[in-house]
Amino acid sequence: MEPDAQGNGSSVAKTAIWLVILVLIVGGLIVYGNKGKEKKEEVVKEPIKIGVILPLTGDAASYGEGARNVYQIAADEINVAGGVSGRMLEFIIEDSKCNGKDATSAAQKLVNVDKVQVILGGFCSGESIAATPVAAEAKVTLFSPGSSSPDLTGISPYFFRNYPSDASQGKALADTAIAKGWKKVALIQEQTDYALGVYKAFAEAFEGAGGVIVKEETSTANSDFRSQLTKLKAAKADALFVDTQTPAMSERIFKQIQDLKWSPAIIINDATAGDVKVISTYKTLLEGALTAEFSADPNNAQFAKLTADYKTKFGAELPFQAYGQTEYDAVYMIKAAIEAVGYNGEKIAAWSRTVIDWKGASGSVTIGTNGDRVGGHTVEVVKGGKIEKYQ
Repeated sequence: MEPDAQGNGSSVAKTAIWLVILVLIVGGLIVYGNKGKEKKEEVVKEPIKIGVILPLTGDAASYGEGARNVYQIAADEINVAGGVSGRMLEFIIEDSKCNGKDATSAAQKLVNVDKVQVILGGFCSGESIAATPVAAEAKVTLFSPGSSSPDLTGISPYFFRNYPSDASQGKALADTAIAKGWKKVALIQEQTDYALGVYKAFAEAFEGAGGVIVKEETSTANSDFRSQLTKLKAAKADALFVDTQTPAMSERIFKQIQDLKWSPAIIINDATAGDVKVISTYKTLLEGALTAEFSADPNNAQFAKLTADYKTKFGAELPFQAYGQTEYDAVYMIKAAIEAVGYNGEKIAAWSRTVIDWKGASGSVTIGTNGDRVGGHTVEVVKGGKIEKYQ
């Protein structure tokens, strides 16, 4: 019986060894399989790339710097909360320099090299006008929180904006000028798409009501406006409309108005009105000046949080608050779009036309079938170096 017992013991030992080996093999396969799954999950969780075109150099750089900061605040909030369906937002930022040529190059790079499906921008109207054909051809969404030229209304099914058209700004200012009894307005206009859009809207309403406009134009490169201003002063108009692309250009004009010892009633557009420093610096010249902005609501909880977070993170007040609110909303609207229809430019563009009463830092957002935000500008006045609602 001893040999049989030993044989059985040997057989049991061998079986045990094979069971151990089998467990190790199965365990290894499970570990390998899990590693494979982890690799697949890593691929799924790659960042969502969002293209951005902004003016980061030149006179309009102050717009671009503020916008970039606001975009990052919104993206950080979204990413800390888990991103968009588990994926982080990542911006690819290109300098569009507030001109069509650089905006076109930036859009081409983002579309063809980075393969983005959404581009935030442009800021300047000329940037958006130039970049729209590039985005449309590639079926990429171009979403602007700052471009306001009326020429962008209905420009493409792939373009939309949550900042209102300057058609409302120009009309609001013209209506107020008419109500004040002004018959003649002198106007100096910078040769850009944005400034031209404001002028066209103002002229249509003001001249349509019988008013007269005496106009001078100036290039962006110009720094000496004495000849234009002298002609406008001689026109003896009821007011002077300073219609520029950037506060920096307005500052140069304001200084030369002072040099001429001229103190006209003044109208400024929202590009200049949004610069707190410029309004304060030239508060004497601008006292009583009219403007029209897409106003921010300090009682809006999301806007209040944005302004507080901006000051905490960057040690300064939120610049150009009218734009800051729409820039912040734009990032969250992209998040909502991707969650609704996926990371697809064509589908996101179509989604934009379905936006009704979307709540954000800029209030209630509704996008029309022409890609424009429904709503408009509010007339304001400069008092004591600050902007107040016009009564």
